[in-house]
Amino acid sequence: TAGHVLTSHHVIKAANDGGARLLVTLWDGSEHDATIIGTDPENDLAVIHFDPGDTLLTMIPFGDSTDLRVGQKVLALGNPFGQDRSLTTGIVSGLSRSVQADDGRIIQEMIQTDASINPGNSGGPLLDASGRMIGINTMIFSPTGVSIGISLAVPIATARRVLPELME
Repeated sequence: TAGHVLTSHHVIKAANDGGARLLVTLWDGSEHDATIIGTDPENDLAVIHFDPGDTLLTMIPFGDSTDLRVGQKVLALGNPFGQDRSLTTGIVSGLSRSVQADDGRIIQEMIQTDASINPGNSGGPLLDASGRMIGINTMIFSPTGVSIGISLAVPIATARRVLPELME
């Protein structure tokens, strides 16, 4: 519904812990205070809400992550290193990856892509070639802290499964 945003849990964690203000910035540069609706640290997902006022929002349609194929084209949206509204492209490099997060949790069934994801892309959508959301950009494997071609996203199938609980 209007003003609800699906993102990564680690992106809103500081606000969830009470230590930071949570803001949503729209394409026009307007900033809106947001509140946390629900979190799922196990899958690194969260839903937040803000009041868009009279601003007309367009929802990115959900795609289907259950029939992805290695080699399929993908697009990653985000704000890497604070650079607003960036788009990178790549392919699905692997499926059903299990990855250990920084806090030790194991996140299951991740999508691996070579689309460049850097700090600031987390929580943004991973899209198929038709512009449908097939995942939520989550993390990278990197000895340097920047993208080296191994990026990971939570599949939209996982998000769809937990979304009703997050919305409650």
